[in-house]
Amino acid sequence: MIYFILISVLLLLMIAASVYSIIQKDLLYAVMATGIISLILSILYYLLQAPDVALTEAAIGVALTTIIFVITIRNTVRMEDESDKKEKFKSAVK
Repeated sequence: MIYFILISVLLLLMIAASVYSIIQKDLLYAVMATGIISLILSILYYLLQAPDVALTEAAIGVALTTIIFVITIRNTVRMEDESDKKEKFKSAVK
């Protein structure tokens, strides 16, 4: 019974993180939510007695993919920064 409740809670958390990553406007937060999804998925794989798949998901899904996305977002210009610059420019012109 506890096993079923634990899996159900993890699945609900994964669905909540999925919806959050879709709705989120900030890309960095969306990437963090997808990292959390991968972490929950690796825990589910371990609970379903697939430790090799859990380790692979943790290494690739949580660590490598999230790090690559964060580095990519860090090296691009954020939309919020551009809108702040436009607002400052508009206020300076007035």
